[in-house]
Amino acid sequence: MTVQLPFEQDHPLEVAPLLRQLQQDGVVHQVRTVAGDQAWLVTGYEEVRRLLTDERLGRSHPDPARAARLGGSVLFGGPLGNYDTEQADNARLRSLLQPHFSPRRMRAFRPRVEELTAGLLDDLAAHGSPADLHQALAVPLPVQVICELLGVPYADRDQFRAWSEAVGNVHDQTRSEQGLGELFGYGQQLVARKREQPGDDFISRLCADGLGDDEIAMLSMALLFAGHVTTVTAIGMGALCLLANPGQHQALAGDPGRIAIAVEEILRAPARSGGGIPRYARTDLRIGEVTVRAGELVLLDNRAANHDPGVFPSPERFDITRQGLAHLSFGHGAHYCLGAPLARIELLAVFSQLLARFPTMRLAVPVEQLRVRSDAVTGGLTGLPVEW
Repeated sequence: MTVQLPFEQDHPLEVAPLLRQLQQDGVVHQVRTVAGDQAWLVTGYEEVRRLLTDERLGRSHPDPARAARLGGSVLFGGPLGNYDTEQADNARLRSLLQPHFSPRRMRAFRPRVEELTAGLLDDLAAHGSPADLHQALAVPLPVQVICELLGVPYADRDQFRAWSEAVGNVHDQTRSEQGLGELFGYGQQLVARKREQPGDDFISRLCADGLGDDEIAMLSMALLFAGHVTTVTAIGMGALCLLANPGQHQALAGDPGRIAIAVEEILRAPARSGGGIPRYARTDLRIGEVTVRAGELVLLDNRAANHDPGVFPSPERFDITRQGLAHLSFGHGAHYCLGAPLARIELLAVFSQLLARFPTMRLAVPVEQLRVRSDAVTGGLTGLPVEW
């Protein structure tokens, strides 16, 4: 039986019933994507983890125009890169970018992240109860952080947020392509300015590395997009996990030393499955009981893997003391998310300060009334009404 993505999910914190049924039936399943194409969905933890490092799968395709697509997003919906040079290109880009996102450099940036977080919480306190935590904190903090890191004017946030929204749209490929074009043009203007007036930021340092302007613009704008939209989602869903589980909320407030472990559970727990990480088979291969043919689309569902009951006991339970095998929210292996250290620093700053400043914060509406976005590749809440 071929099932249709995305899965119907009535509760923002619970695994879709159909996905849970599929996990019970096996580790790989034939599905139809949002774009209407056939694909293989891999939901088992061990299989997803292993395949994320399998060189028989890649992000490129020998015939991109005819490749199956996950959705309309130009960055996440279909093939990317040169089929003949993909692995060498990825290694080159990672070696180029890694020093800029090293744990040491991110630790040096941590006091500024904490300062930005404190400022937003000051504004939230001044605004008073009730408030929308999504708009007051989850959206502006990652935008402020990535702007400072890259050297992007925060005053331009409404403009590049709109383009980012278009880029991440899963239903409209034309809109996504137009958004990426606008974002790239904006990046070209920034690079030209940094050539004239360099600063202590990522774009200026790339200019000093001798890269071409177009490559710098595309890299910078891809990081601008990925560096804030995913963290917006993580902050909102993390806050919801805590607020919807008062016992866990109170336990963490009473023992702030648990915050680092709690952040890992916050990264693991959200259950929404949009299909996962797209890969294309470079040769025929076996996954579970299935033979995948060269060129076919394979979706490595890291969110479903994070809820594999064979690896995470009672995976639907939000447990800030959970330890053991690592979640796959940042991927694994050669494509492991370069921004993971920064995302962790932002989440640590948010949840350590939020709990200390607003110990009585609670949801202002029932969880069932909250809505998760189905039009964006990263999902996330449309709003998070709170009171205290």
